[in-house]
Amino acid sequence: MISREIYEEVIFQAIAKGATTIAPDIRQGFENAIRRETKPAAKEGLEKTYGSILRSAELRNPACPDTGWPIFYFKVGNECRLEGGMMALEEATRSAVRRATREGFLRSTMKHPLTGFDPGDNIGSNVPNFTYQFVPGDSMEVTYVAKGGGSECFGGTRHRVVAFADGVKGIEKFVIDSFVEATRSGGICPPNVLGIGIGGTANIAANLAKEAACLRTLGSKNPDPQFARIEEDLYKALNSLGVGIMGIGGDTSVLGVHVEYAYTHIAGICVAISSNCMVARRGSFRITADGTVEEMDSPDWFGGR
Repeated sequence: MISREIYEEVIFQAIAKGATTIAPDIRQGFENAIRRETKPAAKEGLEKTYGSILRSAELRNPACPDTGWPIFYFKVGNECRLEGGMMALEEATRSAVRRATREGFLRSTMKHPLTGFDPGDNIGSNVPNFTYQFVPGDSMEVTYVAKGGGSECFGGTRHRVVAFADGVKGIEKFVIDSFVEATRSGGICPPNVLGIGIGGTANIAANLAKEAACLRTLGSKNPDPQFARIEEDLYKALNSLGVGIMGIGGDTSVLGVHVEYAYTHIAGICVAISSNCMVARRGSFRITADGTVEEMDSPDWFGGR
């Protein structure tokens, strides 16, 4: 049985890691973008931003002043035994969020949507947010994701239903138009990691888009060649826009494009985008049945993709 003391501490460490450190695949994405950038101002912007992010990790300071929504993904083995069960896991997560807020890894940004009441600890209705995936085995993986306010609120998430008759071209047009509008809003901090959800209901598509943006590793491809082709086509098209870092113009507008899909109704194709900022923050750990803790470079949410 995994004790509450162990999993609560691991959840806290996932928050601290996710708030201060970018994963190896994101670091590689920055280095690739810097190497291929031909515009001097954009190259300097990428270099200075990357240097600042690395310095944040050294100092264990938040990599961005917007510490985002506290979002958690738990991959739980079917035979995994947790002290106190799933309800205790969620309470331990709230406790870890409170501690991370007190210790400065999170800003107090979660407020009542109508009154603006700020509890001061980032705890409220449906926040933190939990998503579960149940798999064979007796271990548990926890991933913390900081989804920033700009990438979420100011146009970075959008949804539309595309007619079957419009097909792939209709899907890609919606994505490109949405990215352009989101960039013009000034809130999404390009170059982004862009997640796209295709199919399902509106909320299924939106959840898939967010997971694709936040949990897929850069350089990974959808195993279905049709969706991998969409990823490749959109990556090339969006980077050809010349948006560059923070919209100043440059060769890299997106660090990656990730597509996930669900079967859909004959009535139409739900499509959603979710933009993750270039400071794509996540922290992942695995806890085995005997309480051994393993730090992970990236979540295994999509089976290692």
